[in-house]
Amino acid sequence: MGGPQDVRVSLVPSKPVRREADGSPAIDLWLRRDGAFESDAWLRLTPAEAETLRAQLCYALNDATAALICLASELADCRKGVLAKRRPA
Repeated sequence: MGGPQDVRVSLVPSKPVRREADGSPAIDLWLRRDGAFESDAWLRLTPAEAETLRAQLCYALNDATAALICLASELADCRKGVLAKRRPA
């Protein structure tokens, strides 16, 4: 086997998160290995996993990032009131 490889996973920019027929959220992804496109993939989550991921992302994005993409009135409950409280750099 070869040495370590740089594997990257990124969102497919043109495809939003979708809901499968059974109600599970699914996210389309691109896989790249050593900078070259390798394959499409998708991440399917249970509703509980999606809720946990949402909570973790809200915690990780505890800065003004969300203000760049939506109005304050459209922020998730976990994001309301945190725009003025930025984490120290």
